[in-house]
Amino acid sequence: MLHQIKVNLMKIPAHIRIIILYIPALVLFHSCKENIFQDTHTAYFGGEVINPNTRYVLFCKDNAVIDTIPLKKDNTFFKKFDSLAPGLYTFKHDPEYQYVYFDKNDSLMVQINTKDFDESIVFCGRGDEKNNFLMEMYLRNEKDKDNLFVLFDSNFKTFDNSIYKTHQANKKIYNTKKEEINWGKDFDVYATAMVDLPYYTKKEIYPVIHKLRTGKNVADKLPNNYYNYRKNIDFSNESLTNFAPFIGYLNHMLENVASIKYHNHYSEIDLALKTSINKLNIADTLIKNQKVKNTILNNIAFQYLLEDQNIVNNKAFLDIYHKYSTDKSQKNEIIKIGNAIQSLTIGKVIPEVSLIDKEGKIVSSNDLIKKNTVFFFWTKNANSHMIAGHKKIIELKKRYPNYDFVAINLNDSNEDWEKTLSEYNFKDLKEYKCADFEDLKSKWAITKIHRIIVVNKDLTIKNAFANIFELHFEDNLIKN
Repeated sequence: MLHQIKVNLMKIPAHIRIIILYIPALVLFHSCKENIFQDTHTAYFGGEVINPNTRYVLFCKDNAVIDTIPLKKDNTFFKKFDSLAPGLYTFKHDPEYQYVYFDKNDSLMVQINTKDFDESIVFCGRGDEKNNFLMEMYLRNEKDKDNLFVLFDSNFKTFDNSIYKTHQANKKIYNTKKEEINWGKDFDVYATAMVDLPYYTKKEIYPVIHKLRTGKNVADKLPNNYYNYRKNIDFSNESLTNFAPFIGYLNHMLENVASIKYHNHYSEIDLALKTSINKLNIADTLIKNQKVKNTILNNIAFQYLLEDQNIVNNKAFLDIYHKYSTDKSQKNEIIKIGNAIQSLTIGKVIPEVSLIDKEGKIVSSNDLIKKNTVFFFWTKNANSHMIAGHKKIIELKKRYPNYDFVAINLNDSNEDWEKTLSEYNFKDLKEYKCADFEDLKSKWAITKIHRIIVVNKDLTIKNAFANIFELHFEDNLIKN
């Protein structure tokens, strides 16, 4: 099985790696009914999860769960679909996910090892070659990221030559596979996006990162045709609405185009507001397809609301957002976050949420606030943050005995939470688990792990949007 292969697969040529991974997948393939892939009137999706984190696999389309497929005792799963529209889907095994593309009559099996999720994935069955190509391009792009930060320090000629060579190598693989497999135009949308958009993203990022890392502004020295590739992008292609390379590129491109160069009389907060509103305006003009536009507007809104908690600025931003967005379900989610941020203003009483103690009993967050209190959040999936955050909290607890420090696990299973606490033995900290993450997220606007909430003993909020790793974080504990 895959977990018995001890070599570093990324050091093996791609075509050999596919063969190595394909062998155990064939075993899985033949373990199913021999005739399942002969039935061209239905679609199948199944596979095996080695070292599973949960007892199910989610099968999704456009971020909506189509089916929850349970794992059997041998950690295999299998689902027959009487009707499955051709297109791009995702399969999720928390906390990871990947794409899978189905053409008409495709039926696929996949093998996954959670210890090395992406590198372990191999498909077999009808449609496997297309999906293995997507995975190969994904892994090549991920490996390429390791060299990028050093490359961003380079002068333009060195940078441009390097990313051009990488792109040409990927194009060569793309052209070969396209001829061999003879895939259709619908799949080609994703195949070309997987090859071209990471290349375009690097070009968008280069002038920004180069200036941050070297202090040198190369934006005005770039060739006049540097951004010509933008003309080749269909910003309104609905098929790409939820495709990560497309969303990632658009985010970087909008940030690049929308960034405003003001003199020093604008604060960082006001500058962030102006830039983010610019992004909304550009997205509205650039993207004609409303479904794509709503997705991008939603991403812009999430990003802005998480970074800037200025109440007045939030209202100005949300007014523009609501002007352009027509997606009521997404808009409602943004409204929830906006309302939560409003309710977390300094001086207001913190909303009550339910937590679970080590004995499994439900407790109120308000009952834990007997004196000034710091709430800290973690999950085992962000292991480095979990360890560093607890270490920092333990240090602060010694220096600020007038404060209680409460650690809240957000979304791990009870078993994983208890196992982690037993393994690390965080001394003398009050540890609780979130009872209802959606409720906590909507009331406390918790959408990223690095949040800290500081509360006075009278339940009023001192700072609901602090970061324990900020340089001046301890000012929140010193000031009255």
